[in-house]
Amino acid sequence: MKYQTQKIAQAYFLVAMALFAIQVSGGLLAGWIYISPNTLSELLPFNIVRMLHTNSLVVWLLLGFMGAAYFLIPEESEQEIHSPFLAYLTLIIMVVGTLGVVVTYIFNLFEGNAILGQEGREFLEQPLWVKAGIVVAALIFLYNVSMTLLKGKKTAISSVLLIGLWGLALLFLFAFYNPANLALDKKYWWYVIHLWVEGVWELIMASILAFLMLKLTGVDREIVEKWLYVIVATALFSGILGTGHHYYWIGTPGYWQWIGSIFSTLEVVPFFGMMAFAFVMVWKGQRDHPNKAALLWALGCAVLAFFGAGVWGFMHTLHGVNYYSHGTQITAAHGHLAFFGAYVALNLAIFTYAFPILKNRDPYNQVLNMASFWLMAGGMTFMTFVLTFAGVVQTHLQRVMGENFMDVQDQIEIFYIMRFGSGIAVVLGALLFIYAVLAPRKEVIEPGHMQQRAAAE
Repeated sequence: MKYQTQKIAQAYFLVAMALFAIQVSGGLLAGWIYISPNTLSELLPFNIVRMLHTNSLVVWLLLGFMGAAYFLIPEESEQEIHSPFLAYLTLIIMVVGTLGVVVTYIFNLFEGNAILGQEGREFLEQPLWVKAGIVVAALIFLYNVSMTLLKGKKTAISSVLLIGLWGLALLFLFAFYNPANLALDKKYWWYVIHLWVEGVWELIMASILAFLMLKLTGVDREIVEKWLYVIVATALFSGILGTGHHYYWIGTPGYWQWIGSIFSTLEVVPFFGMMAFAFVMVWKGQRDHPNKAALLWALGCAVLAFFGAGVWGFMHTLHGVNYYSHGTQITAAHGHLAFFGAYVALNLAIFTYAFPILKNRDPYNQVLNMASFWLMAGGMTFMTFVLTFAGVVQTHLQRVMGENFMDVQDQIEIFYIMRFGSGIAVVLGALLFIYAVLAPRKEVIEPGHMQQRAAAE
């Protein structure tokens, strides 16, 4: 570890992994409720379980991004973080807000209260005071990393990361605007939800992936940065107007059908670019980096993001298809693989790379770590296929044949049972990953890898 303030990242990663465990456990419980709907219906209703599942996903991913920024920005800028105190203060605010959200959701506190109670908008259910806390934390964080970069060296990786982080924070401000008109509400709601995951988050993903490729493959920075610029350009070009594929049916003018269809089909391009980028970097690279698990996660991230966000997104984005498939299990299939591939695997890749450096020891428990990758990736891939088949059957029976929603749910129960089985594999993989990263046991390292690691760092 070259810079002492990189240690800040470890605290963020630890909190993120704790929330990751909660998130996948909540997802498993939600999957079981699909099979046995009355499970915990009085104590913990499905809508609360789902809120905990999705909200913890967003928060732990954000904490992972912030920790990644604190890890890579000192190396990229060749400067210590401007203020470690502000970094830890940001984390405390985020943790307090998260605990406040959990308590509010579970006990349904302050129902109907505009400031203290949950808001009710999907993914943005957080009480107003928590949203305000997130903005304060984001401003402190952005001030801290921006000041670090302004004092130090500027690189394409750090600049793209900073643009993505600033965009993330600014777009979140639309979460405070909640108009009474439902069509208008949905329009601005997508400014947060879509422009995060299909806009600025892609910039964050590309910059972190570029950093990992730079460190793991030994390819020249100039080559990495050229690829990064191409990926960022295509992501923004397609992602911004691609928001229109959500506008088909909410009362916006008809031209959004064509704008949304055309530009959202182009959203597959940056994800294909990221996959090609990762494999070309490995092919061109000359470095036999000892951290094979981190390389596996980085390549897995690029591949699964391409299929989950790119291919599965493309499958039902055209308005003629989306008219029938929107809101079915096809959407759930796309959402699960896209989030896992693009952002979950990305965070787990940077965790895998960073922890041995932060703990000042060789890459360790790599066999267990790689086993966790195949458990999670395999489970999530199977889940995606299962939900896709469930969605096709659901679309035909419900949207084409006109059968009742609950009757259709009974007919696709077998898919939910299989989805629950795949969820068990994902949870086991997640727990195995956390153990592999945090467990103190070292593996036997081949001779010469210590020197390679020193050269890589």
